[in-house]
Amino acid sequence: MDPRDPAVPAVLRHGRLEITGRLVDASNATLFGTATLDGVAVECVYKPVRGERPLWDFPDGTLAGREVAAFLISEAAGFHVVPHTLLREGPFGSGMVQIWVDTREDELVDVCAPSEVPPGWLRVLRARGDRGEPAVLVHADVPELQAMAAFDVITNNADRKGGHVLVGTDGHVYGVDHGLCLHTEDKLRTVLWGWVGRPLPEEVVDSVKRLRTDLDHRLCEVLGEHITRRETRALIRRIDGLLGDPCFPGPSGRGPAIPWPAF
Repeated sequence: MDPRDPAVPAVLRHGRLEITGRLVDASNATLFGTATLDGVAVECVYKPVRGERPLWDFPDGTLAGREVAAFLISEAAGFHVVPHTLLREGPFGSGMVQIWVDTREDELVDVCAPSEVPPGWLRVLRARGDRGEPAVLVHADVPELQAMAAFDVITNNADRKGGHVLVGTDGHVYGVDHGLCLHTEDKLRTVLWGWVGRPLPEEVVDSVKRLRTDLDHRLCEVLGEHITRRETRALIRRIDGLLGDPCFPGPSGRGPAIPWPAF
């Protein structure tokens, strides 16, 4: 099913959730399953809260709650970079449920030799390969990734790996795995640093303004079900700061700028 099909929210929310597998590479319990309602089936990812490993640097709330909050922020802004995500009961208790995104082979983030950087792509980091050969971390220069990069700044995403950037079979660009975001301290770690210092596109600024307005109304209350008040206030400060200086920021210098591993 198309991740943006209007039937998705109801099926994910109310459908019978059957677990069919587990993603073994994930550090927390990440289960694959199908939600079925009135004959409509939606493949999904289910991350039960009881399967989360405690994190010393993210002591408040749950990873599942942060994933849901990230989706709500993405939707309120009109970024639509996070696949539909909600919190519900499942076979192993309360957890995050997110529609599964079938992907194309297209890559928007890559590591390649300096001489093989695709035309128009942006360089992020010089590195060395397994045999000491020079390599560069690069990403595409496309509007969808600019919106995702701005979203990561706003949500203070500490884990934007290359593997968390997906090109769906519907042609839409999605970001996944937002459990490590919305901290009160600056923890932005991302592979999308290619636009540092450049002005935000006008449509991105409009989205950020839309989000800021929504936070003055009901969104704060809704987010309060998933993150703390301090985290919501920090979110507002980041948005106000970005609107005051509408450019892509650079690394803070107070910690790693890129998650490890980068993919």
